[in-house]
Amino acid sequence: MSGRSGPSRAPRLLGRPVPLSQVAWLTVVWLLLWGDLSVANVLGGLLAGLVVVWLLPLPVVETGLRVHPFAALVFLVRFAWDLVVSSFRVAFWALRLGALPPVHIVEVRLRSSSEVMAVLVTVALSALPGSLVLEVHGRERELVLHVLGITGDVQEIVQDDVTRLESRIVAAFGTRADQEELR
Repeated sequence: MSGRSGPSRAPRLLGRPVPLSQVAWLTVVWLLLWGDLSVANVLGGLLAGLVVVWLLPLPVVETGLRVHPFAALVFLVRFAWDLVVSSFRVAFWALRLGALPPVHIVEVRLRSSSEVMAVLVTVALSALPGSLVLEVHGRERELVLHVLGITGDVQEIVQDDVTRLESRIVAAFGTRADQEELR
């Protein structure tokens, strides 16, 4: 193999790698499908998992994703806080009588050139109430966002928020090269 992690480190069965994490995951799925935790079902799930990963091996894919536990925890805590704050902002505008909430279409630029990091930022932004990614311009590293309920210098506020979110995502899941790019 090419020295990558993954199947090259996996135990081999009849000359083929058998990734134990995939076998374990398939066993869990098997148990959930049967709905009964018994020795026979566990053994059946292990056997089915072994057969599937041996007959249908997945290719090694370099995702460009690394998990940094402390930074991932920081990201998750801050993201949970952002979810709460944005939910209250949307609820405030939804329950407020009279004035309609300010709605803006904003174009922001990402600093990372990694497609994986861009996808994670896009997913995180779309998960936050009051924001939605409308377009992704990959080559230009730009996102077009629909944002709700933000007042003031909207372009600057949204760009700063996206930059901070991107920094936390790259710190939590980026490669060393991704992290260096943001410095």
